[in-house]
Amino acid sequence: MAGLHKLNELGQSVWLDFISREIIENGELKKYIERGISGLTSNPTIFEKAIARSGIYDSEINRLAREGDSAFEVYEKLAVKDICDAADILLPVYNTSKGIDGYVSLEANPHLAFDTEGTIEEIRRLHGLIHRPNVLFKVPGTVEGISAIEELVASGVNVNVTLIFSVLYYEYIADAYIKGLERFEASGGDISKVASVASFFVSRIDSAVDKNLKELGIDSLLGKTAVANAKLAYSKSKRIFRGERWEKLAAKGAGVQRLLWASTSTKNPDYSDTIYVDKLIGAHTVNTMPPETIDAFEDHGIAELTIEKELEKDLSRLDKLDAFGIDLNAVTNKLLSDGVAKFTASFDSLIKSIESKID
Repeated sequence: MAGLHKLNELGQSVWLDFISREIIENGELKKYIERGISGLTSNPTIFEKAIARSGIYDSEINRLAREGDSAFEVYEKLAVKDICDAADILLPVYNTSKGIDGYVSLEANPHLAFDTEGTIEEIRRLHGLIHRPNVLFKVPGTVEGISAIEELVASGVNVNVTLIFSVLYYEYIADAYIKGLERFEASGGDISKVASVASFFVSRIDSAVDKNLKELGIDSLLGKTAVANAKLAYSKSKRIFRGERWEKLAAKGAGVQRLLWASTSTKNPDYSDTIYVDKLIGAHTVNTMPPETIDAFEDHGIAELTIEKELEKDLSRLDKLDAFGIDLNAVTNKLLSDGVAKFTASFDSLIKSIESKID
C-alpha cells in the first residue's frame, strides 16, 4: 500500500478534488487530513453534485429563499459557507506548513472566463466576502484570464489558475504570476503572503489525442501524451522559477507557483486507475485527486519520484505527434474551450436545480 504521507515525503502535496457540506460536518474532511490530504479544490461541477444532488442543503435553501435571495445568491452563500468552513478546518495545515499548503479553492463564475475585467471584479468581490488567508480563487487559463492573473496577484490575491492544457499557455501564466508579484512588491505589499498554483489538466489530453491516434491506426502512442505534456510543463517550471529575476523575489519571501496536476482520475478503463498519480510524482508539485483515486492510490499506487524519469523518451513522443500530423496546440485549445463550456453548463444546471428547489 502507498500512503499519501509517502508522497508528502517525496515533496508532493495531495489535495482533495471534492467538497460537500457532509464531509465538513461529519468529520470526514478531518480524516482525509490525517491520511495526508493538505488542501481541497472545488469547481462548478463538484458544487453541482454536492448541492443539486443532495438534500443536506435544502433547509438552508428554503430559509434563504424565504428571505428573498435569488437562486444565484443562494448558491453563493452556500458555497462561501462551505469554502470558509473547509478553510477553517485546514488552517492548522496552512500554519504548520508556513503557507505552502492548507488551501481551499473557489472558482469564479465560469460565464466570466473570457472577460478580464469581469473576472477581476468578481474575484475581488469574493475575496472581500471570504476573509481567510488560505483560500485560492480560481481563474481560468484563457487569454483573458492571464491578464486577470497579473492584476489579482498584484493586489495580493491568492490565485489558482485552472483549465491549463497547453505548455505555452502555462509559460504565459507563470510569467503573469511573476509580474504580479513584482508589482505587488513594488507597491509595498508582502509577497510572502501571496500564493498561487497552476492547475495543469492531465487525463483529458489523453482522451482527446488517443481519439486521433486511433483514427490514424497508431497504437504505440496511446495513453502517452498527457504524462509527456505534464512532464514538459514541469521542466519549464524548473527553468522559470530560478535565475536572477526570480531570486530577487524569493529573497523577499515569494513562493513558487507550484504545478498542480488536475483531472487525474483515469478516463480510459484500459489504463491503470493510478497512472496520472504514479507517473507524475515530483518535488514542489500538487496532485488533486477525487476520493476514488485517493483510495486506489492508497491500495496499489507506486510512491517514488517519477516526474523526471525517462524524461527525454517521454518528450520525444510529443515530437512524434507532430510528425503524424496531430497538432497538440489545436487539441489543447479545444480542450480549454470545452472545459469552460463544461463548467458553465454545470454552473447553469446548478442554478436551475436551486430554482427548482425554491419553487
